[in-house]
Amino acid sequence: MPGKTTDGALSEVCRRCKENSSVLVVRLEPLCQDCFARYVHTKAIKRLETFRVNFHTNEERKVLLPLTFGVSSTTLMHILDLHLKTQMSKTGRTGFALSVLAIGNAEGTLPVDGFLDKVRRQYPGDAALRDLVPHAADVRNFSDQEQLASLINSLPSASARADVLSTLRTRLIVEHARSAGCQSILWGDSTTALAEKTLAETCKGRGFSLPWQVADGKTPFGVYFHYPLRDVLKKELVSYIDLADSGLASLVHESTPGATQASTSSKNTTIDDLMKQYFESVEENFPSIVSNVVRTSSKLEVPAGADSDPRCGTAGLGKESVKAFAAHAPEHIYLTGRNSTAAASLMAEVRSERSTAALSFIELDLSSLRSPVGFDCTDKLAPLAKDKDLANRLWDWTDKILARYDGADG
Repeated sequence: MPGKTTDGALSEVCRRCKENSSVLVVRLEPLCQDCFARYVHTKAIKRLETFRVNFHTNEERKVLLPLTFGVSSTTLMHILDLHLKTQMSKTGRTGFALSVLAIGNAEGTLPVDGFLDKVRRQYPGDAALRDLVPHAADVRNFSDQEQLASLINSLPSASARADVLSTLRTRLIVEHARSAGCQSILWGDSTTALAEKTLAETCKGRGFSLPWQVADGKTPFGVYFHYPLRDVLKKELVSYIDLADSGLASLVHESTPGATQASTSSKNTTIDDLMKQYFESVEENFPSIVSNVVRTSSKLEVPAGADSDPRCGTAGLGKESVKAFAAHAPEHIYLTGRNSTAAASLMAEVRSERSTAALSFIELDLSSLRSPVGFDCTDKLAPLAKDKDLANRLWDWTDKILARYDGADG
């Protein structure tokens, strides 16, 4: 089992160095503390080959690390710090400049300022540190946290709230990376987290985004995503933190230590929670299944020309759903999607099958909160007016936060 400490392991010699006593068994291999730390470091550094020191240019590449103060992102920050120090000692220069962006939680239970102070003391001068939501100079009414909480709580379901928060968080991180001149974002997702994301995003109908959600490479946002810990299981990272110096453990904030508990009410259980519970249980005894999910999803590629011709909801499952609805002779079918040409082709196909349903296409990018803002709600779609208003207010909130980046101290 990954990161499993057993009495038998303590009595065995480390299988790699053949000298020290092992402290845990990692994927059936007894390892001592030093070899286990080297094992985790090597897994991460191998994914950073593109950030080696380049002696042919004086231009320093900038990368951004979103720090949630969880086990994964904290471990990655520590490994990157060690890697930069090694590069400097061997070559006199580094392969990249690191910026760290502190990410709080929607509930406001994470004391970001206090944890940032700890990070600055433990890693002085190595990276630019900043809070994802800079404090406003003038707060007269509601704080940013209170405004966001009010908007999010107006959403109808736990899954919707979690999904919108994830969308907002990603947009803020990407925009911060752009404003700071970072070409790449280094996410701290472990193998386990990427497996959870693979199934969760597929369940939400966003399987098209998996090529950049779980694999290294270019994204539609104009920056590169990298996942240095994609070959390390979460339980291995938990063991790494437990065996590391106490200073590293003090930087970790886990709102729910241990295994994720299922909510007593299905209304409060999100798709992400279900996937997390599932993979935590699978990882305990069958870690290879978790790794296989990530390896398989990493083979997915963005179709050629996808950047200029985005995927549309009028294809695949969306297309087949419209055709299935039309077979039951409804009064009116409203289609939403990003590609008006594909929508016109689909409506022509439905009409050719002698469907009596009226068809209307509404051009919407369901992956963008900005898209519904300009949407004109008709009488029959009046319920969507509330969603439009909420999208507008959420977008205004993020615009307000983004406007502070230029004036915020690095």
